Amino acid sequence: MTYKDLTIIITTFKSEQKIRECLSSIDPQVNIILIENSSSIEFKKDIESNFSNVSCELTNDNLGYGKANNIGLKKVKTKYALILNPDTVLSSNTLELFFEFIKTNEDFTILGPNQNEKLSILDNHKKGEIEFFETDKIKGYAMFLNMEKLKSIGFYDENIFLYLEEIDLCKRVKDAYGKILICPKIIIFHYGGQSVNNDYANQIELTRNWHWMWSLFYFNKKHEGSFIAYRVTIKKFLSAFIKLIYYFFINKNKFLIYKHRFLGLLNSYLGNKSKFRVKV
Repeated sequence: MTYKDLTIIITTFKSEQKIRECLSSIDPQVNIILIENSSSIEFKKDIESNFSNVSCELTNDNLGYGKANNIGLKKVKTKYALILNPDTVLSSNTLELFFEFIKTNEDFTILGPNQNEKLSILDNHKKGEIEFFETDKIKGYAMFLNMEKLKSIGFYDENIFLYLEEIDLCKRVKDAYGKILICPKIIIFHYGGQSVNNDYANQIELTRNWHWMWSLFYFNKKHEGSFIAYRVTIKKFLSAFIKLIYYFFINKNKFLIYKHRFLGLLNSYLGNKSKFRVKV
């Protein structure tokens, strides 16, 4: 197996501050499909002129993480795909270790690196450490996908704009008796929560709060039924309502956060789509 068997997919949105570091850490022999959730021709030209192995696709709208990744996955012709967040950095031997692993362990649908994404060097790992183990879910910042097996299950749920889309995918893989493996010696550094430029931090915080609550109810209702979904979320709903009233009088920023948490969950209760978008 060679790098020609792999396509990397990265979804971006206002990610100029991190994406270059990510792309620079990837071997230029690997084809990368970058899905930019905007209509920025300037961004596309800049990326493609500086990274010859990158094809940048513009969605012309903010479609969300899962739907944008699906655009990339549908273009993949290789046996494997690697989903990455823009705020990740690969070690010099990350891809080599992925391919070394699958030489003897091809029976998987999703393969993940060490889930302590803050580790950046292999010196933290001792000899004799377990080679791999099976799990029910992995973090979505880096997911190595066996495309043949995944196609029979389906890609990301496009109803989910943000949050729990990778947990939903893992759940469907396990329901279909697919294997999700973690190889601890594979390291991918993850900044975490820094995919979007700092200039938009306040707006993105409102988006995260709205969609976290929306996705929490949607996910539980989809997999566990309405009763469990309400039981999981009702305290959060009441808490958000009380706090938005309280902070209305004393703290505008916290008022806006709890207002968006309340509205995200309310819209999910009402069966509305995950429609909230901030203007940035």
